[in-house]
Amino acid sequence: MGGAARSVSPYVLACLGAAVLLTGCGEVTGNEPVGPGVSVRTESAAPCPESDSAVRQAPPTLIHGTPANTPEATRLSQAIGAQARGAFADVYSVQITDHPAGRVALCVTDPARGRLLLEAAHAADPGADPARADVYVSPYSHRTLNAAAARIIALKADFPVYSTSGGHGSSVEVTTNQEGSWSAEFKARLQELTGGIPVTLKNGEPVEPLLGDQPLRPAP
Repeated sequence: MGGAARSVSPYVLACLGAAVLLTGCGEVTGNEPVGPGVSVRTESAAPCPESDSAVRQAPPTLIHGTPANTPEATRLSQAIGAQARGAFADVYSVQITDHPAGRVALCVTDPARGRLLLEAAHAADPGADPARADVYVSPYSHRTLNAAAARIIALKADFPVYSTSGGHGSSVEVTTNQEGSWSAEFKARLQELTGGIPVTLKNGEPVEPLLGDQPLRPAP
């Protein structure tokens, strides 16, 4: 997807282009086994967590005085990301590192496959502890939202599309100008393109990729 529509603190690990923020943890509904002698907390009925980017979060840890993610959660998150790009791309939605500190929230469309993803991550990197993961449910995979966002970006419409991002696996967030963010007709047209996946419109500014001090422009 395109650039994220909201800012992310530097110590938050963003995975596969999803905007990842730090919040508290939801209610735990039970433990499920992941490999011999290992269990993972499964949020079987809980939706993927959301957080308010306007609320300042304390850093999970400090490394030499610099805010950072915890090493344990970072390692598990990286192992999850490697599997999410492969055999589990059809169910992977998003992950949140240090949610809370030292743990990873894994959002998937199928909790059973999510547990298999964690097992595969642990097999690929035995130092990544799947017991530090909490599994939540998202209605859409990251791959599905990416495909929907691509159709939106290709649209020739009356309002600009500055960027798109996945809304915690539940929608496509679209940044446009103020008039576009107010247009019910524009929103309905975008949701028709996504095949019914909800679209959230936000007012924002154009984002130009930079190379040094100069914006990148198409070759003549």
